[in-house]
Amino acid sequence: MSECRPAGRFPSEQRVRKRPEFQQIQKLARRQNTQHFALLLFARAPADSQGPARLGVTVSRRVGVAVVRNRAKRLLREAFRATRDLWPPGMDLVVIVKQPLGNMRLQEVVAEWRAEARGVRRREVQAEQDRVARNLAVAASP
Repeated sequence: MSECRPAGRFPSEQRVRKRPEFQQIQKLARRQNTQHFALLLFARAPADSQGPARLGVTVSRRVGVAVVRNRAKRLLREAFRATRDLWPPGMDLVVIVKQPLGNMRLQEVVAEWRAEARGVRRREVQAEQDRVARNLAVAASP
């Protein structure tokens, strides 16, 4: 497990932090479902498109008590770090935990995400097309 674990904090420029950002992503993003997660992919505006990929995590109370939810969030942050190659710059990823993770380990989360890599790539292309369409709509409006 240590080979997947980089040292240090999870920097704020790599996190989706504000509620309006979460709401915009949940409204406009492309969704890729896995067994345990819903992965929402959203291409940011061109001004932000060169910044690093960002992660947001949503874990509801039905997943478990606070200790369980916090463990799930830590696990997903580590999985995001371990799968950097899946997330291009300028992409926001919000992960919604759909069910309790139980004793799921980092390698299992990474394997689940990598198994969906083809679908993730397709959703990334669609998210980029959505971004272009949003930019055209903004440019066309008076």
